[in-house]
Amino acid sequence: MMSTAWEDLLSAKNHILADGGMGTTLFSLGLDRGVAPELWNLERSETIAEIHRGYIQAGAQIILTNSFGGNRARLSRHNIADQAFEINRTAAKIARGEADNARNDILVGGSIGPTGRLMKPLGDLSSDEAEAIFTEQATSLIDGGVDVLWIETMSDLQEVRAAISACMGIATKLPVIATMTFDTHGYTAMGISPEDAIANLAEYHLAAVGANCGNGPKEIEEVIAKMHAADPAKILVAKSNAGIPRLHEGKTVYDASPDVMAEHALRVSALGARIIGACCGSSADHIRAMAEVI
Repeated sequence: MMSTAWEDLLSAKNHILADGGMGTTLFSLGLDRGVAPELWNLERSETIAEIHRGYIQAGAQIILTNSFGGNRARLSRHNIADQAFEINRTAAKIARGEADNARNDILVGGSIGPTGRLMKPLGDLSSDEAEAIFTEQATSLIDGGVDVLWIETMSDLQEVRAAISACMGIATKLPVIATMTFDTHGYTAMGISPEDAIANLAEYHLAAVGANCGNGPKEIEEVIAKMHAADPAKILVAKSNAGIPRLHEGKTVYDASPDVMAEHALRVSALGARIIGACCGSSADHIRAMAEVI
C-alpha cells in the first residue's frame, strides 16, 4: 500500500524534481575531511535545514535527509555508532520541518546508503547482519517523519536486497525507492548492468528504481535508456553528479554548470526518467535551472 502523499505527487506531476547533493555541499561549507557529514544533524542542524530550504526554494519536490552514511557500520568508523538512531531521526526531523513549512507539498525521502562493507563471500557482511543494520536506520528515519525510504548509490545486489527487505519489513505503508550507481563502464562496481537491476528488483514492486551518482549526465542517460527499454512501465529515477569530478587547486570540483544539468534534465526525461534530480557537486542553482525546463 502506497502513502497518499506519494500517490498525490505522482498523479499531479508528469515529471518530479528531486533535490541535489548534500555531502559535497557540506564540504563546501567547511565540513572537514574525515568527519561524518551526518554528525552535523546534531551539531549544525540549522545549516542542514538551510540546504533543504534552498533546494525547496529552487523547485525540488522531494528532498533527501542528511543520512546517506548514517548506518551503524559507517558511523562506527567515526566511533559514533551508538548515536545512529538519534542521528537518523534528527536528519528526518530537520527535513520534515522544512517540508512542512514550505508553500508547496514536499516529500521527504529517508536517504539510506551502502554500509561500506563487502558482502559475503567477498567480505564478512552477511545478509542478516546487513538487514539488521538497515532496519535500525529505516526505523529511525520513519520515527523522524519521512514519507519515502530512499535507498541509493548501491553497487551490490545482495546489499540492496538486504536494504529493501529491511525497509519493507517495517514500512508496509511507505514507498521504497532504490537506485544503484553504474560507474564502471555502465555497470556497478560489482558487475551489475541496468537490465540486471531491473530484472532482479522486479519482485519487490518498488515505487521507483534508477541510477544516481556515477560519472556524470551521459552515463546516467545511457543507464536510464536501458532501464526504460527493459521495463517501459517502471517509474525511473535519475540523479546524476554535476559532471565528472576533478582536482583544482587541491579541491574536488565538478564540471557541469546549471545550464548543462538543465539540458541533461530534458534529455533524461525524454529517455524515460520520471523523477529527476542531481547528486554530488550539484547545488540549488543546478536544481533551479533544472526546474525551469521540466
